Amino acid sequence: MRTTKIGTTLTVAAWLSLGIAGCAANCPCTKKEPVPAAAAAPAAPVSGTVGENVVTATAVVKTLDQKTRMVTLQRTDGSLIKFRAGDEVRNLPQVEVGDEVKVTFYEALAYEVRKPGEGVPGASVAEQAARAELGQKPGGMAARVTTVTATITAIDKAATTVTLRGPDGESTTVKARDPQKLDRVSVGDLVDITYTEAIGIAVETPKK
Repeated sequence: MRTTKIGTTLTVAAWLSLGIAGCAANCPCTKKEPVPAAAAAPAAPVSGTVGENVVTATAVVKTLDQKTRMVTLQRTDGSLIKFRAGDEVRNLPQVEVGDEVKVTFYEALAYEVRKPGEGVPGASVAEQAARAELGQKPGGMAARVTTVTATITAIDKAATTVTLRGPDGESTTVKARDPQKLDRVSVGDLVDITYTEAIGIAVETPKK
């Protein structure tokens, strides 16, 4: 993810000149050189995760026909799933009746606020995929990350809502999950909204 500085707070030190007791009238008092103001640490980006979810399911290979590539899986509740394994399942000959098929699905929705000039409204999609090597049990993963950059057009602190205008020009008003963060954002700021989804499939021989 990109790290964005949201403003910089400067600490200003005020110096007060004090007379030194016992200093003679004709003797100049010692003057202290002013110490430069120290810059405070940059504020953390306004960001967070709206939701995150992981679902895992396991099934057992009940029947398998290598010629027709028809497979029957039995889920933990006893229900059956029948399908034809496509040609993309290149390691089907390594699958045997009794093998376990594990499927894991992951999804998450996150956001990060950036200042104007640190980006432009728009949308992008990044994808990645991988699969098992030849000769191994079938398996693989696929992931997709979709990012939409919207612009804050209105902030209603009383109602704790923010209105966002997407790259297509459409506006949406959302409820702030953490109203305190509204004090750290402004109209014109950009919001990166990122949706991540991934699925992994693995076929394993059950341990005896």
